[in-house]
Amino acid sequence: MRRWQEVHLNTQNPKPKVQPCQPPLPLQKGDLLRVIAPSGAMRELEAFYKGIDVWRSRGYRVEISPGIKQRWGYLAGTDEERREQLKAAWLDPECRGILCARGGYGSARLLENWEWDTNVTPKWLIGFSDVTGLLWSLTHLGISGVHAPLLTTIAIEPEWSIERLFNWVEGHQIEPITGKGWGGGQVTGILLPANLTVATHLLGTPIQSDLNGVILAIEDVGEAPYRIDRMLTQWRMSGALSQVRGIAIGRFSQCEAPSGIPSYTVEQVLSDRLGDLGIPVVSNLPFGHDGCNAVLPVGVMAELDGDKGILNTVLTL
Repeated sequence: MRRWQEVHLNTQNPKPKVQPCQPPLPLQKGDLLRVIAPSGAMRELEAFYKGIDVWRSRGYRVEISPGIKQRWGYLAGTDEERREQLKAAWLDPECRGILCARGGYGSARLLENWEWDTNVTPKWLIGFSDVTGLLWSLTHLGISGVHAPLLTTIAIEPEWSIERLFNWVEGHQIEPITGKGWGGGQVTGILLPANLTVATHLLGTPIQSDLNGVILAIEDVGEAPYRIDRMLTQWRMSGALSQVRGIAIGRFSQCEAPSGIPSYTVEQVLSDRLGDLGIPVVSNLPFGHDGCNAVLPVGVMAELDGDKGILNTVLTL
């Protein structure tokens, strides 16, 4: 069994450089997957159980962690309760993958006093949105998670998107995705997907990695254009955007300005804040909230073609 790099989330340590990550061993039918709720309180129960059915129909055993319907304010239980779900799933020798129930907010609180046990066989971690922090923290160990639909969203994905997810976790190469190229040529780098709001609040924390050599893939939901502007301006002023090699832009849904208030559109903000960086940028890619959420492997090598508008993962499992 491979021993993964020891990582301690110490604020005194320099930001670790993102290295190409290794996906866990491919899943096989009959494998056990455990469900956790690391973030917001459960609300979409019908969609949640439909999501479990998607995985079970593929031949996987799916076990729901005890206490997943707990509520502690807007969180799915206290920090300790949610941290215990993550710990139990991570340490379970039979468990091959961890399915996140929903997003919302709260995973960053789990990471405040968290260390991954590196003496276990790596597991798949699958989710997006607020799960961004967990996915980023796993890259510090050299483990690739999956930026992919949550249990509350997977059942409404188009068939090709669901098949793309299973292709990746079962050990097959996935097809490139295409969007609108802004120019800038081609670049190869380490793919780091993120919800923009969550990632912005990770800047300057131990979860943020050195972004040199990274292709940053961003999406968001429910943020007014001025808030998108404010976040991207922070990325610019902090120097974070000067480090990345390319930017892949997914869906920014429900990001319209309030009625009657003068505003740029979110598309204008993205163009203004990202269009002058002198690096390849591709927008309108099919990932994010409120629509098709194509799987993006985290921490693997990828190619971004800013002229043709193509994002392609390089690594074959």
